[in-house]
Order: sequence, then structure tokens, then C-alpha cells
Amino acid sequence: MEELEGVEEVRIITNDKTIVVKAPQVLRLMASGTPIFQVTGEISEEGREVSVRSESKFTEEDVLFVAHQTGKTLEEARSALVGADGDLAKAILLLKS
Repeated sequence: MEELEGVEEVRIITNDKTIVVKAPQVLRLMASGTPIFQVTGEISEEGREVSVRSESKFTEEDVLFVAHQTGKTLEEARSALVGADGDLAKAILLLKS
């Protein structure tokens, strides 16, 4: 068991919140060659803002291209591009699968 010195903060980020441990004591243990961290300290929770992907990562021409290639509507193509983070190939594959 080894204590990690100088740790100021530990953050555990989940899909809906962030758990913050301030002034933590962090111990590292090894179990079957796998590191395990034990964290104790002052705990607080923060809500997470859900970031909305910007449609600016693609153009209206991209939307038209995806719609034409897949036979889907412009709205379906736009939604697929948002889900694919603007990647044309991914968006087409999403709509064809």
C-alpha cells in the first residue's frame, strides 16, 4: 500500500453528475497486478451540463449529400450527422443500418 502525496482533488465523472473529493487521501494498492485506488476526503457533488453538439461541424451540403446517399429526409440526415459528430461516412452508415 502506497499513499500518493500532493493530490489536491479527485473527480469522478458520471453521466449526470461529478463527485468531487477535496483534500483527498489517496492510497494505491495492488491486487493481482491491478492497481486499486482508495480515496477519502471531503465530498461534494456537482450537476453536469449536458453539452449539445453543434451542427456547425457540418454544412447544409453535407446534410443534402447524406440524405441523397441514404434516401432519408433532410431532418433524418441532419440528426445522423449530429449523432456522428459531423462524420459523413458514420452518418451514412447509421442511416443504412
